[in-house]
Amino acid sequence: MATLAPPASGTPVTPSIGRTNSGGFKTTDGTLYVSKPFRSKSSKKLRALITFAPRKSHFDTTNESSGANEFRGFFSLFWISMFLFTLRTYIVSFENTGSPLNFVFAMMLSRDAFTLAISDALLVLSTGLCVPFAWAISKGWIKYYYFGMVLQHMLQTMILFAAVTWTFNRQWPWVQSGFLTLHSLVMIMKMHSYMTINGYLQYVSTRSQDLLADLERAALSVGGMDAAIAASTAHRVELDAGATTNSEPESDMAPSISVTPASSANVNPTSHYTDASTANALRKRLTAVASDPTIATPIIEIPNPEFSVAGSGTPAEAELHYDDEVIAAQGPAELHPLVNHPDERIAALAREYSEMEAELVSSGPHYVKWPNNITWKNFAVYQVIPTLVYELEYPRTDKIRPLYVFEKTVAFLGTFALLYTVTESFILPLTPTPEQSFF
Repeated sequence: MATLAPPASGTPVTPSIGRTNSGGFKTTDGTLYVSKPFRSKSSKKLRALITFAPRKSHFDTTNESSGANEFRGFFSLFWISMFLFTLRTYIVSFENTGSPLNFVFAMMLSRDAFTLAISDALLVLSTGLCVPFAWAISKGWIKYYYFGMVLQHMLQTMILFAAVTWTFNRQWPWVQSGFLTLHSLVMIMKMHSYMTINGYLQYVSTRSQDLLADLERAALSVGGMDAAIAASTAHRVELDAGATTNSEPESDMAPSISVTPASSANVNPTSHYTDASTANALRKRLTAVASDPTIATPIIEIPNPEFSVAGSGTPAEAELHYDDEVIAAQGPAELHPLVNHPDERIAALAREYSEMEAELVSSGPHYVKWPNNITWKNFAVYQVIPTLVYELEYPRTDKIRPLYVFEKTVAFLGTFALLYTVTESFILPLTPTPEQSFF
């Protein structure tokens, strides 16, 4: 979850040189759209609503901006030099030894390779213990705070100790020893993230159920749940009517989102940024809420009475009302119907419950809800994704791009060949042997 420091109070935020016309921040990796940070009442984590514009890597051959880079010639010259350097090394080695490479380093790499492969496979398989652990947590058999946390760190310590001890006893060369040790550290970090996230979500789920029970008891004091929902709906209609009366007409040329509160003078209008991607997400939410017969006009309610998104009849026309603490809840998690209740205590409980439920749902596109993510398939996908931070769901491309895979494979093999050539030809010959004196 990326964060952005909020602007100082009362200080206007002027667009920087790297900011686009749509309000995004132009970075070296592309355009980034970040909402105003907020911290929820039930969580200490600082959050922000993030959207990314589709972009291409600077190393993609189809990237137009990279082709116009003023240093493109230097980059090309560098890699041409590396190719000529490698080719010259092969020619010199062939003239001296009769072969481009003597493959001494390859023999060292392949030493005890089968045992190393089995050891690494066992290391990877041992991380699967996270799934039964998370499953036991989701069933309530283990409380993560703090008994589960102790078990988690004991498991991580055991795996690291076993890997290091096995490496030491095998007396492997530095390549095999370094590989297994570093890979064990990576696997432990992935395990830590997986178990920590699922343990935290267990706490969130338990807390949300407690809030729901408190909310149901509070509803009994006003005549029951049905009466409370009716009062909440009526209050929502009143607020919606007032928002529609005070709203300004939006342009029909393109969907837009106003970021200036209609009746708040202390909110800096330039401190919030949004874009078409955010509008699309809001439209999806508006469409879902519009199908609810208890709501007269499409509305997105947030866990704060000062922030709402009210539609004026169509999902494309919306207005954001901010305060300085809370931003829109992420994902299509259903909001509790009592978030608009005139009783502030009931409304606060409903908002906090809705916020808790939103934390249990991924940000899309499949909107996986905890604990439905605790499966062997989900864990296997997490293992093969090059990240140390676990998420309920990861963004994926629509299809596999064969040409892209081929390009990256060739780049990997070429880089590996360059590193291997340098290591074998210029590093290993200068490596001291045990018989040599340090002085």
